Amino acid sequence: MQLTASSRVAILLQGGIKGNHGKTGLAFLRYGQTKIVAVIDAEAEGESLVGLTKIERNVPIVKNVQAALSKQPDILLIGIAPSGGQLPPDLLTEIAIAVKAGLSIVNGLHTPLNQQFSNLQPGQEIWDIRQEPTGLTIATGKARSLNAQRVLTVGTDMAIGKMSTSLELHRAAINQGIKAQFIATGQAGIAIAGQGIALDAVRVDFAAGAVEKTVLEQGKEQDLVIIEGQGSLLHPGSTATLPLIRGSQPTALVLVHRAGAKHIRDLPDVLIPPLPEVIQLYETVASVGGTLGTVEVKAIALNTLGMDNTKAEAVIKSTRELTGLPCSDVVRYGAASLLSAVYTQFMPNQAK
Repeated sequence: MQLTASSRVAILLQGGIKGNHGKTGLAFLRYGQTKIVAVIDAEAEGESLVGLTKIERNVPIVKNVQAALSKQPDILLIGIAPSGGQLPPDLLTEIAIAVKAGLSIVNGLHTPLNQQFSNLQPGQEIWDIRQEPTGLTIATGKARSLNAQRVLTVGTDMAIGKMSTSLELHRAAINQGIKAQFIATGQAGIAIAGQGIALDAVRVDFAAGAVEKTVLEQGKEQDLVIIEGQGSLLHPGSTATLPLIRGSQPTALVLVHRAGAKHIRDLPDVLIPPLPEVIQLYETVASVGGTLGTVEVKAIALNTLGMDNTKAEAVIKSTRELTGLPCSDVVRYGAASLLSAVYTQFMPNQAK
């Protein structure tokens, strides 16, 4: 399913605006290119979306799908991203109302909906994003053969802004006339871009190969490929980061970090090392200890959400001094300064 500028989207975001599981919907609000006619969240009904999220989109927040139907949507996008990616049972009734009303569904959760709603109207679709593609193979390192520079966002934790950083880098590149491709690897990025690889739906043996295949297909006509990172090498529950590194064979890394974070969210016993140590870890892994040549972290993308500008600027400055690298909050200030650090006008073919 391709969402277009003429699509009218309602976002199912129950509990996601004020809670911790609204990543997909909030990302689509910030970066989606469609008309968004309603956000569904009973906890925030009638409140200001801009005031709650700082996302400059004047969209009404309504109680339920039935209320959203008055805004005449043609697509319902499931915007929550709960831990484990399973659909909360109480939302199935909401989705059933949308399907009965003729809406197409964009579903980024692991719970497939096509099998549950098979009797659709002509033109009505259910897009289960988290599906393993066919024809997968084991990775071989072929992405190094691309002439395109390959920038991968990596992080100190999950859900800290790797997708936003990737999209902002892509936006900055396009604004500068660079032939650039954003490669989505998660449900929110795929919904925004209309294509990509849902990496957490791929069997682990084929994960790096799936990334490699996607990078080769989407990057062959580009000068710059920006790959959306997932997870973190620091997180004990993350399996996606290493396949992304191996499959994309990056020429540069951007490290994403939540300002002030000392430990993995919800895991206080798993501490985040000092950023210079994290940088060294990622560079060593990406270069296989030097076997594949030097791969460097070129910039730091700092997530300063919740800070005022004075505090944000101070922590960005201190991070620059700590790491010796360019650092900015790309959502606040854009990614132009980081782009200049990770992209060079000419880089010869990496394959040797």
